[in-house]
Parts: sequence; structure tokens; C-alpha cells
Amino acid sequence: MHRLRLKIMATKTTAKKNTKAKAAPKAAPTIKPIKDALTKSALIAHLTEQANVEAKQVKAVLAALEHTVLGAVHKKGAGNFTLPGLFKISAVKVPAKPKRKGKNPFTGEEQVFAAKPATVKVKVRPLKKLKDAAI
Repeated sequence: MHRLRLKIMATKTTAKKNTKAKAAPKAAPTIKPIKDALTKSALIAHLTEQANVEAKQVKAVLAALEHTVLGAVHKKGAGNFTLPGLFKISAVKVPAKPKRKGKNPFTGEEQVFAAKPATVKVKVRPLKKLKDAAI
């Protein structure tokens, strides 16, 4: 007997390319320098104007952002918070340091430096967009 082998050719269908021209992506708004330091009310007014939203909504967002940051760096929280592209806040635990003997560099006499308790330092690290904006 003769075995008949059938080959099934898989045909690949390609999607038709859209011949219509795509709309140009919107360019990011240019960043205008702000000459004076912003107070809380000035920041709210600025964000209200920029985003075309009510001041009450801006205040709610700022309050929510504040609670989020505080919760993230809380001692039972994650320990860090990142605002993408701008900065990263982290809580770093610094261990306790015992008292030690040392030499006063000015007078040359021996002295005892007091012990320091364990603490937590909050560090803010700038990210790329913030670094580039400062240049």
C-alpha cells in the first residue's frame, strides 16, 4: 500500500495597513520657568489654571498625595515612595552608635563622645526629568 501524505500549507494572513495618515502625536507642553517660590495657595492656583480643574479637586489630589507619601515612608510602610520621573523618597534606618573616646581636633585633649540613638533619615533622590530640568 502506498501512503498518501497530505501537506497542509499554513497561510499567514497579514492585516491591511492603514493608508490614512496618523495624526501627529501631541507634543508635551513646553515647560515655562516659574520665577518665584510657590506657596501652597499659589501652587493650587497654578495647578488649577494648568489642568483646567476646580481648586477643590486640586486640594483633594494634593491631600491624597500627601497621605500616600506619608503612608509609604511610615515605619510600617514600604519605606520608599517614587513620583515617576521626578524624585524618589526613602526612609533609611541609621543604627545606634555607642559612646566612644576620641581626640578633640582643636585642643588635642582626650574626650568622650556621647552615644547616639538609632534614627531614621529621610532621603530624597532626584530622578532624570528633575535633573534635566535643573540643567
